[in-house]
Amino acid sequence: MLDIAPSGTESPRLFQQTGFVRFWLARLSGIMGNQMLMVAVAWHMYDVTSSAWDLGLVGLFQFVPALLMTLPAGHVADRVHRGRIFACCMALQALVATLMLVSSVQGFATRELILVLAVALGVARAFQMPAQQALIPLLVPASLLPRAFAISSTGMEIAIIGGPALGGLLYAFGPSFVYLTCMALLLAASALTLAVHYHHQPPRTAATWASLFDGVRFVWQRKVVLGASSLDLFAVLLGGATALLPIYARDILHIGPAGLGLLRSAPAVGALGMSLVLTRWPPRRKVGPRLLIAVGVFGLATLVFGLSTSFWLSLLALVVTGAADCISVVTRNTLVQLETPDAMRGRVSAVNSIFIGASNQLGEFESGATAALWGPVGSVVVGGVGTMLVAGLWFKLFPTLARRDHMDRDQNALP
Repeated sequence: MLDIAPSGTESPRLFQQTGFVRFWLARLSGIMGNQMLMVAVAWHMYDVTSSAWDLGLVGLFQFVPALLMTLPAGHVADRVHRGRIFACCMALQALVATLMLVSSVQGFATRELILVLAVALGVARAFQMPAQQALIPLLVPASLLPRAFAISSTGMEIAIIGGPALGGLLYAFGPSFVYLTCMALLLAASALTLAVHYHHQPPRTAATWASLFDGVRFVWQRKVVLGASSLDLFAVLLGGATALLPIYARDILHIGPAGLGLLRSAPAVGALGMSLVLTRWPPRRKVGPRLLIAVGVFGLATLVFGLSTSFWLSLLALVVTGAADCISVVTRNTLVQLETPDAMRGRVSAVNSIFIGASNQLGEFESGATAALWGPVGSVVVGGVGTMLVAGLWFKLFPTLARRDHMDRDQNALP
């Protein structure tokens, strides 16, 4: 078992790591800006087209370039300073916010422009995800890694709560207010990350096509990592309802853009509460079964949200999805990083980010496409049921994950 001291001892040690603190603040600013940008872009697209299909396309146009670029991005993350990669990704997203700001003021924010900028966001995400995941283990001692991921999750959820809520409120005064704020936050994140320093030693081996796919081979050979990552892929691919929140806000719950911001923030409220719990009591025992159960709870809460016509019940259901997803994120990230040597972390994180990106962006497309066929309620209900079935199936397909007791792979699995 990981030797983790009580919170009162470990938390001060963690916040003495200057590089980690700076990167934590950079992620807080960057994620808040990104979340506000996503709320504004989604509502802007629905204002322009009133189409569930086009909402899904925003996710698809982010996913395709992210899928194509992620493996090369992981290779870059193992060869280039990871902090600088993250800073460049923040700057690219700031440029997207700037272009949306100008197009809103000048009145030429069209469906086609939004989709082109979605591609740029997908490229930024492709390089951002492996760099940020592989950077944290270089900024803290290994014994602090589970708590570092939990505290990182806390900051992320604070940003996800504040970003959509603030974005929805600002959008009521006009989209230009949102885009200007996004631009400032993303540029601040870029500047903070440039101040993060660690010893970077590029690999001596030459880059080859074989080394490009080393991360894929690594994940395939370690069934615990494969099971945890693919679980997230299928669960969120089926159970994600984020792309349909503008439809629920306007046509089902009748709560407008401010209500949309609250809906987008609700999962983060649950995730924030759970991340605070995990910061005090990080995952130690029965991590595999609890991961699978958490995904099943995520599916059940998604089903409740899909059937609800009450704003407060919908908020509560989304809070539960966030809490369950937080358990999954912290457990999965810690397992992946502890199983992976540093020289491989960029490429393995790239593979993991493919699963995450597919579950989010492709999941948004799936939600939009199925909503166009079955309606938004049918799409969310089927997705929630599918997620619960996936969690049950993974108990059978990945027994090593289902029996995993400790985070540390050197400890014995559950009997």
